[in-house]
Amino acid sequence: MKIAKLTYLTVAIYFLCGVNGARAAQADAWKADWDKTVEAAKKEGQLVIYGSDEFEKLFAEFHKKYPEIKVTGVFSRGADVAKRLMAERRADKFLVDIYLNGLTTGYNVFYKAKVLDPIPPVLVLPEVTDLSKWWQKKHHYVDPEGKYLLNFNGGGRIVMGFNTKLVAPGEIKSYWDILNPKWKGKVVGYDPSLGGSGDAMRFFYHSKSLGREFIRRVLTETDIVISSDTRQMGDWLAGGKFALSIFAPVARMDLDVMQTQGIPVDWFDPEQLKEGAYLTAGSGGTALLNKAPHANAAKVALNWLLSREGQMHYQRIFTTGEEGPDSLRIDIPKDKVPRGNRRPANADETRYPFVDRAEWMDQEPIRKFVKEMLEQRRK
Repeated sequence: MKIAKLTYLTVAIYFLCGVNGARAAQADAWKADWDKTVEAAKKEGQLVIYGSDEFEKLFAEFHKKYPEIKVTGVFSRGADVAKRLMAERRADKFLVDIYLNGLTTGYNVFYKAKVLDPIPPVLVLPEVTDLSKWWQKKHHYVDPEGKYLLNFNGGGRIVMGFNTKLVAPGEIKSYWDILNPKWKGKVVGYDPSLGGSGDAMRFFYHSKSLGREFIRRVLTETDIVISSDTRQMGDWLAGGKFALSIFAPVARMDLDVMQTQGIPVDWFDPEQLKEGAYLTAGSGGTALLNKAPHANAAKVALNWLLSREGQMHYQRIFTTGEEGPDSLRIDIPKDKVPRGNRRPANADETRYPFVDRAEWMDQEPIRKFVKEMLEQRRK
């Protein structure tokens, strides 16, 4: 018995040592890979980004941490950046390492053109690959394969505001309640044909309980006034010219600011509305271009961007006034995220669908339908 116990103990010790040794080796492996990549990136000495304007400011922070890596690129609207990038590639000029912006363009242009490399193989830092640090314990990809188009932002969007002197919150329990005859002529809506309304229209169009019929009736039965200026909409709501607003995110209407000034405006909590609200990445998406000229710098940049440090800088720099992102990292402070953009702690796919998904990316059917409805209301 003594010999058996001794043998068992010996085996157990060897097993534990083996497990710990394997873990240590695994830890050493990522560290060795990372150190080698950083040194190679410093030798490359450059990172080229094509993306929206704010990313130039964000990657100034990256350059502070890695001063040997010069950051250059083109920072403009997604459509303009895509047009330039694809023209360069047709001319066999492979100049870009990373794309950073909304992924509607990423999906409809880069993904369909097959000019992307998979992202998961370049994610090295444990704090990035540890899925417990991310909302829903996963990385959120737009593409069906789940590896080319990565979203790192998931802000809540509420697109129905009201004047508190004209509307009692309890009167509206569903988006359908806006069709009540008492609100006819008292609704202002953001122009659904403009690009800025894309996320909201995807939500309404694809919602099983709202859909095309809801959009049709709002546009043709409510005598809705259409505006292309969200600030103007906020002013009209505050002044009582209209009782309700729809299609425009309340943060872009400055309703948060108005509330702090005692102006009688508010918005409907998604928990109050039967159909909930939606989440969107906005411009918080990234893709890795294939044939990247600075592959190591791109790898370092993506890991930094998705790290706790990178995402904290992202939230801070992209927050302007009452508009700002809510990173999909859940281990960073959220107190500075504007209230109108915060992702609810209990957000789920049923009441808070993520509109950035492959099957919703084609907006042409929505544009065509909206155009038909707007023409119909003019008759």
